[in-house]
Amino acid sequence: MGGGGQQTESGEPAKGGGVGPDGGLGGSAVYTWEEVQRHSHRGDQWLVIDRKVYNITQWAKRHPGGIRVISHFAGEDATDAFTAFHLDPNFVRKFLKPLLIGELAPTEPSQDHGKNAALVQDFQTLRDRVESEGLLRARLLFFSLYLGHILLLEALALGLLWVWGTSWSLTLLCSLMLATSQAQAGWLQHDFGHLSVFKKSSWNHKLHKFVIGHLKGASANWWNHRHFQHHAKPNVFRTPDVIMSGHNATSLSPVKDLAWAMTFYLRFFCCYYPFFGFFGSVALMSFVRFLDSHWFVWVTQMNHLPMEMDHERHQDWLTMQLIATCNIEQSTFNDWFSGHLNFQIEHHLFPTMPRHNYHLVAPLVRTLCEKHGVSYQVKTLQKAIIDVVRSLKKSGDLWLDAYLHK
Repeated sequence: MGGGGQQTESGEPAKGGGVGPDGGLGGSAVYTWEEVQRHSHRGDQWLVIDRKVYNITQWAKRHPGGIRVISHFAGEDATDAFTAFHLDPNFVRKFLKPLLIGELAPTEPSQDHGKNAALVQDFQTLRDRVESEGLLRARLLFFSLYLGHILLLEALALGLLWVWGTSWSLTLLCSLMLATSQAQAGWLQHDFGHLSVFKKSSWNHKLHKFVIGHLKGASANWWNHRHFQHHAKPNVFRTPDVIMSGHNATSLSPVKDLAWAMTFYLRFFCCYYPFFGFFGSVALMSFVRFLDSHWFVWVTQMNHLPMEMDHERHQDWLTMQLIATCNIEQSTFNDWFSGHLNFQIEHHLFPTMPRHNYHLVAPLVRTLCEKHGVSYQVKTLQKAIIDVVRSLKKSGDLWLDAYLHK
């Protein structure tokens, strides 16, 4: 295509050049932020990464992370999100090359919507320091021992019944051990789902399917497509941490996930049917699920629910994550109990960082927040739980008032 005015998918002519045969810039197509921001609709989506403008309208449907997570940044600068979510950004840029349609005009700022350029630059400098100091590299021994303690709990729960029988007290103890192993498996699948254990994405995906499928009986694809949206725009209305939504996984993926989940149920009933029979095993599983789900909900909500929830305000990556998350004080118990999600701020800023390094980057993040006047909240576990209860009471009062005055 020559420089006489390449037609984009939306039908709008590109300025001053076009896309060459190899998918790269064939000329000097330049755009203003106003032009980029007009392409933020479902059937017409552009975004900016490192000042390069990409038309992702068709690619979004094939995006491995799902159409919604990438669409959240349509018409915006997605540089920090792009860097945060990908283990090897240089490799991913190969897929972006055919989508490149131009770049921002030299007179345009690198940030959209009037974001604080100094804050954005300081965070990128922090990101570079994190990478250079190896804080994105995992210690495989840590995760091996973590998986080992989960499997040990499973074995001890079964052995308890095998040796001493199925009295009420022993069955309760068995349930507590299984619930603990389920909760800890939930934190471990979270690590693999965020690609924070292995250097190769494929290895993380395989272990993720094993842990969430075989150890918990859930779907890896369902988790991925919802959870990454939450990280992209936390506590923003119309994202899945605020409302329910589906995802665009291929039909083959749910079938594979179902197969993995079936191995969990097959294993569970093979182990516990001889002790409790079919209905007894169902009751045991239901009670364990009840305990595990409450553990999960309280840990995840105490970092988010009491925080700000609002419509999209187009903040920079640091500010957006900080107003939606808070930390819980560090302790050996809190780290274990929450799967290190007591460092929710650091986890949201660096989602691929292995959890055992959160405490190392936390002081650096706090210093950056103090420099730019961004609130960095740290609560005790008790206060975090109380805040969740207060938040639920406030919501309940609002619904009750609306019902009484309908």
